[in-house]
Amino acid sequence: QVQLVESGGGLVQNGGSLRLSCAASGSVFNFNSMAWYRQAPGKQRELVARIFTTGTTIYPDSVKGRFTISRDNGKNTVYLQMNSLKPEDTAVYYCNLVALGASYWGQGTQVTVSS
Repeated sequence: QVQLVESGGGLVQNGGSLRLSCAASGSVFNFNSMAWYRQAPGKQRELVARIFTTGTTIYPDSVKGRFTISRDNGKNTVYLQMNSLKPEDTAVYYCNLVALGASYWGQGTQVTVSS
C-alpha cells in the first residue's frame, strides 16, 4: 500500500507563490510517476503537473511557465512550486502516485488565491 500526505496549501494573494509538498510512504519503489491534480468547486479534477521516474515533466498550458514539479527521491517527496498565482488557481490540490497499474491519492490541500 501507498500513503500520500500533502502539505503547504493556504491563502495567498494574486501574484503570490506557494510550495506544496507530498510525502509518499509504503510500497513506493516501483512507482511510474507522481503528479499533482486540482479540483475547483463544480469542476472536474484536472492534471496540474506530472513527473516520471525519468525526470520528464508535463504541464497543461494553464500552468506552464508558472508551476514547477520536482522530486526528492531520497525522501520520496514530490513538490509543486507555484508562482504568479491567479484566483483561477483556487482549488483543492491532490497528490497522485501511479505504481504497477494502481493509482493512489492524497487527502488534498486547499489553495486559495485572493484577487
